[in-house]
Amino acid sequence: MPFINSKISTPISIEQEQALKTRLGQAISIVPGKSESWLMLGFEPNYNLYFRGSNSEPLAMVEVSVFGGEDATAFSALTAEICNIFHEIMNIAPDHVYVKYQTVKYWGWNGDNI
Repeated sequence: MPFINSKISTPISIEQEQALKTRLGQAISIVPGKSESWLMLGFEPNYNLYFRGSNSEPLAMVEVSVFGGEDATAFSALTAEICNIFHEIMNIAPDHVYVKYQTVKYWGWNGDNI
């Protein structure tokens, strides 16, 4: 039950959003036991982000929440893929993308906690 929320400093076209949705849906399978069939995505375009005191270049803050335990190797590989995705689709330099991971012990869905 992963959730990926992306705060992006630029507008997102419908085409870009669909491409991000598709590519992130594929990328989540890098984490063992995770798949697009349980993935929820959120996009926050035109988000006010500053890096090194400036907002002159496109930026992204990507938050990945997963139910279960940590997997440092998988998270590292996913970070590389997320940076690649945002560079290819949104033209955001990899060194202007932060990726934050959060593992969640309890996850509510369908009226109950898993």
